[in-house]
Amino acid sequence: MAEETDMDEEGQDAAESLMEDLEEADGKGKLPLIIGGAVILLLAIGAGLYFTGMLDGVLGKDSGSHSESEADELHAMDDHGDGHGDGHGGGNFLEIPTITVNLSTEDGTPRYLRLTVQLELHSADDRAAVEAIIPRVIDQFQTYLRELRVRDLRGSSGIYRLQTELLWRVNQASAPTKVKDVLFQEILIQ
Repeated sequence: MAEETDMDEEGQDAAESLMEDLEEADGKGKLPLIIGGAVILLLAIGAGLYFTGMLDGVLGKDSGSHSESEADELHAMDDHGDGHGDGHGGGNFLEIPTITVNLSTEDGTPRYLRLTVQLELHSADDRAAVEAIIPRVIDQFQTYLRELRVRDLRGSSGIYRLQTELLWRVNQASAPTKVKDVLFQEILIQ
């Protein structure tokens, strides 16, 4: 009987030891999941704040609020039109001629992109400087666009990347004058 109690105690000790090992392993396995979940949650919240514009003030971007002089300028544009110039008139918008390029395809099938954009300028004073370099801007755009594939333009993220690339390229061509934004008028993939 003494042997049975020793066996039972050894079995209980082994069972307790096994349970402790399982609890430790289970706790260690959950920690990376908890940390990973927290990181994903923080990234999702940050992305949501960024894309809704709530971080613009923190990141130093224009929050859309205008000073009194900017508000007066916008009001004056409204009195003389909508401010969306046709490339020949007033406003802080400058139309780029429509660009049609071949897209790169893996199977050799001809695919085309037709793109019409307007450049949003910071002020009407920048118009002459940007108009003077339009041929350079078109060259920069065409060089970039010819390297694109149809899959590069899929979804809103593809269009957003296209917009940021075109804005970067126009600002490189127009330096030191800065263009505020590239606005799509037409995007057609055939």
